[in-house]
Amino acid sequence: MLCSRIRTALSARLDGEALPPGLTTRRLDDHLASCRDCRQWDARARALTVAIGSVAAQDAQSESESESEVESEVEMAARSAAGGRPTQASFEPPPEPFEPTSESVETLLARLRSVRRAG
Repeated sequence: MLCSRIRTALSARLDGEALPPGLTTRRLDDHLASCRDCRQWDARARALTVAIGSVAAQDAQSESESESEVESEVEMAARSAAGGRPTQASFEPPPEPFEPTSESVETLLARLRSVRRAG
């Protein structure tokens, strides 16, 4: 059997997809048992999949943390603009009219820029 066909099947199996027509799990495993090159290819593909999953998980966690930081910064700026009084939950307007000062807006923009540069 051609190694290219086996590698296509290994990739499908790794991605949780169905094997190509005419190729069974047994035939795939039998080929792996007898072909060192395909075993090495399979090992590298598995390692790459794990590495990509780790990076994706780290990116998702980092993005979530950045969003939380921005929400905290917005809430602190709103509280500062409201004279230090607590405001309602993030991104909700305070119960009284909110008049941002140029200082509070500049502080908020500076903090947002620093979060974006850090991310």
